[in-house]
Amino acid sequence: MTDALPGSVAQAMTLSQPARRPMLLCLSHLRWNFVFQRPQHLLTRAARDHEVIFFEEPLFEPGIVPRLDLNTTPEGVTVAVPMLPEGLQGTAMMAAQRSLLDALLAQEAGRPLIAWFYTPMALEFAAHLRPDLTVYDCMDELSAFRGAPPRMLDLERVLLGRADLVFTGGRSLYEAKRGRHPRVHCFPSSIDAAHFAAARVTQPDPADQAALSRPRIGFFGVVDERMDLELVNALGAARPDWTFAMIGPVVKIDPGNLPRLPNIHWLGGKGYPELPRYLGGWDAGFMPFALNESTRFISPTKTPEFLAAGLPVVSTPITDVVRDWGPKEDGGSGLVEIAADPTTFAAALQVVLDRPRGPWLKQVDRRLAQLSWDRTWAEMRGLMAARRTAVRVPVREEAAALSA
Repeated sequence: MTDALPGSVAQAMTLSQPARRPMLLCLSHLRWNFVFQRPQHLLTRAARDHEVIFFEEPLFEPGIVPRLDLNTTPEGVTVAVPMLPEGLQGTAMMAAQRSLLDALLAQEAGRPLIAWFYTPMALEFAAHLRPDLTVYDCMDELSAFRGAPPRMLDLERVLLGRADLVFTGGRSLYEAKRGRHPRVHCFPSSIDAAHFAAARVTQPDPADQAALSRPRIGFFGVVDERMDLELVNALGAARPDWTFAMIGPVVKIDPGNLPRLPNIHWLGGKGYPELPRYLGGWDAGFMPFALNESTRFISPTKTPEFLAAGLPVVSTPITDVVRDWGPKEDGGSGLVEIAADPTTFAAALQVVLDRPRGPWLKQVDRRLAQLSWDRTWAEMRGLMAARRTAVRVPVREEAAALSA
């Protein structure tokens, strides 16, 4: 890569490889270092045979010239962060992002390009791209989340019209999208079983958890409008003899609204490598999701992660958790207990705390042996290889949505 021009790509660095591997450009609403989840699992595997660029949403600083900060992860993913002057908005902000993206891609002209979208909003600055393959990995129904832009649904309609392949993060999302595109494939949450199995081996507690009394009931993940804070508070009040360890960043909600009972401990966000040590010091897990529009389509990655850690878990009746992990329709037991209110939830937690682990763990391990992020990526990669790029002429609906 040549030296960057002022206002374009900062820090000259080489993306090229002698073999000219295909480039996978991921356009994401999530930050790479926020929470290690589906995008990170898939793209670290993609980086084994693709040049992967993870293009984040911009950050803003006062008085700067637009630039693109590039950093490479240990797994070989290039994280690209647009840095824009504070106050830049609207079409000017989109134009700046487009310019930075174009400058980055111009230096890789001729390389096969895969555009991998996690958010339709990226079309506001990337609609002009003509990649060899377009993938929409729909991991969440973003339009149902708090603060979703009004244009989200219009731009998703455009993205579905352009995509060669659509992947969904769970069965509910698959059912919602399968009638809107001819090639929709369901890839629910998978697991890095070896990583979380480390929690089954006795090891010292992290310092901020060591003093917490037992039994410990734990949660890890993003704390936002999807969490039922009233349920968490009710459980803490009903069982003062239990300790609730809460791990994860708090976003889009007021931290002042978090339950603050003496036995509920908010430990903040933790890195992916740290999680097994924390989970190894818990006696059970819980997933106190609210039942609202933002959780209607979720398929929580943490479900198989709890199980791989050897932790019994109780969840509110999230559709994909019930269908994939809960009790069977024929009356057979599931791997996850389901409860809808504080009384039944506390009772279910008591059941899993008292239950012998051995037989349950054998069922867990048989099920998890069928899942892995390696397998998920291999199946996705096969679908991508088999799909030939089609030539498209923009339709009136697409042009109208992009110009709105």
